[in-house]
Amino acid sequence: MTISGYLQELNGLPSFAFPDRDSNVELPDAASVAWRVSAPTYGDPDDEQWEQVFARFLADVDTARVRALIVGGWSEAYDTSSAAIVAALVAAKDRLPALEAVFLGDMGFEDCEISWIQQSDVTPLLAAYPDLREFGVRGGSGLAFPAVRHTGLRTLVVESGGLGAGVVRGIAGSDLPSLEKLDLWLGTDEYGGDSAVADLEPLLAGTGFPALRHLGLRNSVIQDEIAAAVAGAPVVARLERLDLSMGTLTDEGAEALLVGQPLTHLTHLDLSHHYLSEKMSERIVDALTPHGVTVDVDDAQEPEDDGDGEIYRYVAVAE
Repeated sequence: MTISGYLQELNGLPSFAFPDRDSNVELPDAASVAWRVSAPTYGDPDDEQWEQVFARFLADVDTARVRALIVGGWSEAYDTSSAAIVAALVAAKDRLPALEAVFLGDMGFEDCEISWIQQSDVTPLLAAYPDLREFGVRGGSGLAFPAVRHTGLRTLVVESGGLGAGVVRGIAGSDLPSLEKLDLWLGTDEYGGDSAVADLEPLLAGTGFPALRHLGLRNSVIQDEIAAAVAGAPVVARLERLDLSMGTLTDEGAEALLVGQPLTHLTHLDLSHHYLSEKMSERIVDALTPHGVTVDVDDAQEPEDDGDGEIYRYVAVAE
């Protein structure tokens, strides 16, 4: 699976692409859309750079009323980090007093493969926008997320083909008392995903994130280990939705979920894109659906055998 399209909405607002400099498109009400500001990743010399597009955006839009901002591509995103974009957004904080949501790196594979996107330390955005409610970032290369405190954030999404252990530890160790949804794509070590279950311990222990109701630990090559840890994790008791999708979950991890703490309080359990046997899929569904839990076991995968006894299983999104 690859990411081929762009975000359609952010913070409950439909995405609207800020137009090219030669366009005559009429601009919508500033507060009615999530503004997508983007520049070509593979551009010509006369193409606008992202910072130039953003300057036009600040000049042409009533930015005091902008509620959501989607950062799309920037020039040579496969080789140039997001640091300049982060700095530009921080510098514009007084121009964007109503900003509630930011997504950084909304690129499809034709712009830049997810594991090629060069990110940076994104936490200055959280410091600059204390009223931010939703923050998302795509791409794990160069990404830094030292532990922070932010009292307003309700949703945090980090999409990657490989999330570094330092980033995972920073997020898990952050003080986010209002966070209701956390969605991490942990990925594979082939693309920098070197985190282990131990890096998630502060999160799984349930001592932080008191408002958390939706937890996604997804797209992981160690999905069985994560499932086993989740099966006994105190944080699960307060969840409504648990998402372990997009990874290499096998019957071993699913068995751990079945024999672990009860999951009957959940409203939704997502295990889609998995390597479960048909029998195990049926067992999980039969165990939880009578209690009103919606269980997603779609997109069953078959492991690949190289003919020499090596079995390969793949996460949904890697490169």
